[in-house]
Amino acid sequence: MEALKQAEAESARLVEGIFAGRRADLARAITLIESNAPRHRPAAREVLRRIDAQKPARTTQRIGISGIPGAGKSTFIETFGNFLCDHGHRVAVLAVDPSSPVSGGSILGDKTRMERLSRREECFIRPSPSGGVLGGVARKTRESLLLCEAAGHDIILVETVGVGQSEIAVRSMVDCFLLLMIAGAGDELQGIKKGILEIADLLVVNKADGENRPRALATRAELERAARFWNPCSPGWKTPVLAISARHSEGIENLWAQIEAFTAHTRATGLEATRRQEQNLDGWRSLVGSELRTRVLAHPRMASEAAAIEERVRTGTTTPSLAAEELLDRFDALLTP
Repeated sequence: MEALKQAEAESARLVEGIFAGRRADLARAITLIESNAPRHRPAAREVLRRIDAQKPARTTQRIGISGIPGAGKSTFIETFGNFLCDHGHRVAVLAVDPSSPVSGGSILGDKTRMERLSRREECFIRPSPSGGVLGGVARKTRESLLLCEAAGHDIILVETVGVGQSEIAVRSMVDCFLLLMIAGAGDELQGIKKGILEIADLLVVNKADGENRPRALATRAELERAARFWNPCSPGWKTPVLAISARHSEGIENLWAQIEAFTAHTRATGLEATRRQEQNLDGWRSLVGSELRTRVLAHPRMASEAAAIEERVRTGTTTPSLAAEELLDRFDALLTP
């Protein structure tokens, strides 16, 4: 009972700080909800409950940003974020770093690559480890979005770990998905899977400056031709292909105009509202699945059985599919009166 009271008090203080726009409290709250420690769960739930009960009816824009390695995502966000702040917006950046499959750690060095943006009062930058989650995002990115919006940030930029075959989960979290590309990286249509190109609302060729500008413009033309052969992710919207130079701040204003045009289109057609509803459902299903797995394996009567079955899978005495069915059958028997 005492622990519950402490959790409620801590949650109330953090939520008050979030709505007051205190970045330190926002950072602490995100750390709390990202924690896997069971002792932090009551406070994390209370924070989310209070945020949901008090969230203001304001309009926000969630923009996902992905791209091939070396496309200049951090430089782009530094330039784009400063542009948005200069135009009166409060920006939050949720940057997801890949976790090492060996050590489990992440460098979390995004702030060092966004030096000027990180010093702005209108901006909040939060690097988070992917924790092995596929799709280019972190396990609690959805909840972090809600906290940033409650703190008054009207534009949320979600930077993924980088393009791969599974780097598409961010599409189910944002309103607009921007794919950053460069010229001279080989066959772009092979380097980036066609499925990822199809879910992008804007294709942006970066580093269109200096001697590289002709190649960047040629890549833009190639992508414009290729775009005719796939259906746009957003009905009624023709995916634009832009060439910019984030380093020299060239093309950023035009890019923002395209994002605003896309936002106006999705709001006028009701697509944004529909996507937000689908995102809520997708998030719920994802969390239910991960939480069920956690609770099944943590159950006192299942932990030892799960360990024994896991050992049989490791040694090859049973197949993963049969082992999964066996474990779930035992859990069903546990629930049966």
